[in-house]
Amino acid sequence: MTIKVTERDDSRIFHQLVAHGVHLWDVHQQDVLVGMFHRESDANDYKAELEKLEAQKRRT
Repeated sequence: MTIKVTERDDSRIFHQLVAHGVHLWDVHQQDVLVGMFHRESDANDYKAELEKLEAQKRRT
């Protein structure tokens, strides 16, 4: 299973958010958006949790 974290492209978010310095981080699982976060660390934590759950599923 592929899980990746990417910073949202400024062209895909409202100009008002960009003006205020807001950044969004997307988490994709199998190319499907499964989460959006304001902090990269939160996005990476969520990715790690998804990977942990996936590993547990493979063991059972």
